[in-house]
Amino acid sequence: MANAITVIRVLALFGVVGIMYFGSAAAAQWCGLYIGIIIFADAVDGWVARKLGEVNQFGAIFDIVGDRVVENVLWVVFADLDLVPLWVPLLVLTRGFVVDGLRSSGYSEGMTPFGEKNIMRSAFTRWLTGGRFMRAFFGTVKALGFVFLAMLWATDLPHDTHLLVDTLLAPAAVRATGWILVWSAVVLTVIRAIPVIIDSVAYLKTKTATEAA
Repeated sequence: MANAITVIRVLALFGVVGIMYFGSAAAAQWCGLYIGIIIFADAVDGWVARKLGEVNQFGAIFDIVGDRVVENVLWVVFADLDLVPLWVPLLVLTRGFVVDGLRSSGYSEGMTPFGEKNIMRSAFTRWLTGGRFMRAFFGTVKALGFVFLAMLWATDLPHDTHLLVDTLLAPAAVRATGWILVWSAVVLTVIRAIPVIIDSVAYLKTKTATEAA
């Protein structure tokens, strides 16, 4: 059931992307809300997995795959729409490939990206990348940043009638907050990757030395 929710989230994402590219401004103004639901639904599939006893290595990896698809697609789309520079999705994509590639080194030993059995060696790394608070905080910042960008795109589309998003984004403070959320998400993406890379490299060195012995 939890994996089905992940699939639905990804399919819904591409539906939203279609609306952003081919829909009217009146339709596109709701894409921010849809994106918010898609991202926050990630917490739902985790809850369902725990409730139904579906927590396992495959589910954990599949959930991350779904998250990566949602995140990367949105960054690429917003760059294509000229809302963020091209280097942003390139940075996020590279970060994802590196982190997920290093983490995969422990999958053969039954390790998961989060939880008790993982390759993170320090308490700080576990808190920054796997702690519930930091994961929720990062997810919220990223989600609200995406919502803001989607709403901003709707205001840029040609429209004759006044839209709800026109009113919501009219105050300068709201737009400033939106951009702070967007760039905070980019910065956090990099910051959260650094200790994972350090711990993963240390794990690989230890593993290599053990196998050689």
